[in-house]
Amino acid sequence: MSHRDDSSQFLITPQVLLKAYACGIFPMAETADDPDLHWIEPTWRGILPLDTFHVARRLKRTVRSDRFEVTVDTDFEGVMDGCSAPAPGRRKTWINATIRRLCSELFRMGHCHTVECRLDGRLVGGLYGIELGGAFFGESMFSFERDASKVALVHLVARLRAGGFSLLDTQFVTEHLITFGAVEISKRDYGDLLEAAIANTDADFNACPATMSGAEALALVGNGD
Repeated sequence: MSHRDDSSQFLITPQVLLKAYACGIFPMAETADDPDLHWIEPTWRGILPLDTFHVARRLKRTVRSDRFEVTVDTDFEGVMDGCSAPAPGRRKTWINATIRRLCSELFRMGHCHTVECRLDGRLVGGLYGIELGGAFFGESMFSFERDASKVALVHLVARLRAGGFSLLDTQFVTEHLITFGAVEISKRDYGDLLEAAIANTDADFNACPATMSGAEALALVGNGD
């Protein structure tokens, strides 16, 4: 289900956006040039269960090799640029100026986070999402080098598990996310998980060090073997 809203009629605030997420609704735009926001409330919701997150054997080797330097919250603009860039199977982005402005404000407030992967100092992959209580809403990811976004996801899950989060919302399920264990649940079941997660005010995105090795990340997600 989607709700269309002409965002030019009033200024949407970060607080309004957080209330929407708390109700199970999130915004998208048709294109980067679209001035409107479309409020989406899927009948079936994609989530990545944190306790059954799966890392394939080949990816484990890549994560453990520390080929990429992984950081958090160090390059919001770079990650947004990467997520907005054309990619195979994605010629246009749903991230318009309004979404970018709101996420920038949430980033300054500590409710939006980025995970960056660098290779030889160059940003080559990453992701961003919104934090609310013990829920993390994964928004978008990008990769300019093989496995860069996947490594960022592993480090994100490690951080969420260490910080006591209980919900990683992926909005929708893709073949890519299924390989990590993503599933679809009903709107009602999602609402129950969301309510419990948001009530967890003790969740801490920064519970583990700002940087950690791949081996440490795998140990936290339960895939260190």
